[in-house]
Amino acid sequence: MIENIGLSLKGIWSHKMRSFLTMLGIIIGIASIIAIVSTIKGTNEQIKQNLIGSGNNVVQVKLSQDGYEVEGDQIPYGTKEVSPATLEEIKAIEHVEGASLYRSRSYADGIYYKSTLLEGPSVKGIDEDYFNVMGYVIRQGRLFIDSDYQEFRKNMIIDQDVASSLFQSESPIGQTLEIRGEPFIIIGVVELANQSKPVIHSIDDYYTYHQNQGGNIFLPDVVWPVVYAYDEPQHVAVKASHTDYMGTVGRDCANILNAELWDSTLSYQAIDILEQAKQLQELSAATNQQLLWIASISLLVGGIGVMNIMLVSVTERTNEIGLKKAIGARKRVILAQFLTEAAVLTSLGGILGILAGIILAKVISVVSQTPVAISLPATVGSVVFSIAIGLIFGLLPSMKAANLNPIDALRHE
Repeated sequence: MIENIGLSLKGIWSHKMRSFLTMLGIIIGIASIIAIVSTIKGTNEQIKQNLIGSGNNVVQVKLSQDGYEVEGDQIPYGTKEVSPATLEEIKAIEHVEGASLYRSRSYADGIYYKSTLLEGPSVKGIDEDYFNVMGYVIRQGRLFIDSDYQEFRKNMIIDQDVASSLFQSESPIGQTLEIRGEPFIIIGVVELANQSKPVIHSIDDYYTYHQNQGGNIFLPDVVWPVVYAYDEPQHVAVKASHTDYMGTVGRDCANILNAELWDSTLSYQAIDILEQAKQLQELSAATNQQLLWIASISLLVGGIGVMNIMLVSVTERTNEIGLKKAIGARKRVILAQFLTEAAVLTSLGGILGILAGIILAKVISVVSQTPVAISLPATVGSVVFSIAIGLIFGLLPSMKAANLNPIDALRHE
């Protein structure tokens, strides 16, 4: 085998231009596949990061009525709070790193800083574990402490979006915001430790994104009744140990909460962001599968080119084959020699195609601002596939060489 590989490399090198042109179809096909697969993988990772957030493996389990999230004035009569025992049961779920209870108003009104109305913020009444579970870190001031909850202090924490919109040139710490006429003192500014932003390609994307970012205001849950109803439903934020467990953790948490509900129209539902990411990834992959099939056509053309050049090689080396047979070479030896040459030819084409594909993927990433991620399985698979092409399309010429009559071969001119 080693000797056959050496002879194959020597033969390819002696016909460099012909060998390169023969490999060109393989190179183009493999390069196209590597570039497409890398783009698919990069896009899928971008979708996942945009929806989930880097390192933020949190599932939010919210109370719904007839499939719609319950919030604000839609509170069903007699809605119960989540008991401490239930919360502990949720924290004991396998693959759960933490859990937090919170109340929420997605688009709160009546929030003023002096005479400035703050439009579209989300207000949340949170427990002591919320920031840790959600992955927030303090940027200015401090977080809530035990005495804020024990003494029912009307303090608040805002996120960076609210701080940037209201306090461009001054510190927000110590400032007062009014919520429905009740004054709250800002004691801190937080932001997510790891967060990903959507890819913005145009000014329209910019405005679309920022119009949906009203910011967040956080209150201790004990002072929630000061401005809102005391019996508003509680939602649960559950942090999974890995994104792969988000779906399972969310379903288990919802099942525990639903076991305590008395109203059949109510149910806790996990907002499975990972499942949304998978659906978008599948849509992206389905579209790009068509491109993979198109790219595969060039591999077929390259395989035919290999078969053609191997037939030419057999014709050129008929005398050599006849001489080998005359001194005792068996059919399998001749067959193995030409199959090895075809496999070496296509494997070299595959390696060059991989290099070209990686370069092409990087160029696509820079030109179109599309994320790419090189796939190691696709790279290894490409080399194996290119060798398989050589074996398949080199089989007919190799069999022709092995079956030559030695007398006729020696007479060939």
